[in-house]
This record gives sequence, structure tokens and C-alpha cells, in this order.
Amino acid sequence: MISLQTYLIISALVFIFGLIAVVNKKNAVGILMGVELILNSVNLNFIAFAKYVDLSIKGQIIAIFVIILAAAEAAVALAIVLNIYRYRSTIDVTTVDLMKN
Repeated sequence: MISLQTYLIISALVFIFGLIAVVNKKNAVGILMGVELILNSVNLNFIAFAKYVDLSIKGQIIAIFVIILAAAEAAVALAIVLNIYRYRSTIDVTTVDLMKN
């Protein structure tokens, strides 16, 4: 049987990998993948605590809400990235420093 501590360690590792991706990537798609890793680590925490701690709201329900929010975030972020690519012909986030009409 896997303990709560094991789940938390795995979740922390996934969170760290996502944070490293967000900080180090210059590509907008890579940054979005890092954000998704961070959200998945949160989902893992919710589900692990729902399994080992008696919560009034179940972790799976919270995880579904996080997945829905992540899907909405991904849709909006990809729309922004596509518009940046359309007008600047690049997805390098270091070149986008000014938002214009």
C-alpha cells in the first residue's frame, strides 16, 4: 500500500518540474506545459488527501473542477499564443514585451 507521504513526494516532484519549465522556457507552449504540470500536481494532492483524510468534499470532485479550469485556461492561453504568432510570427515570449491594438 502506498502511503500519503509517497503521494506528496511525487506531487512535489511534478510541481518542481512544472515550475522549472515555467521559469526556464522561452517558448509559450513550453510554459503552458509547465503550468499544466503544476495543476496536475495539485490534482494529485487533492486525490491523495481525499483517500487518506476524511474530508467533507471529495478530492475527485475538486480535481474535476481543477481539470475544467485548466481546460479553460489552456483554451484562453492558446488563443493568446496563436494571436501573438499571427502578428509577430514567433512564440518566443521574450520578444513580446508590449501589448498593442
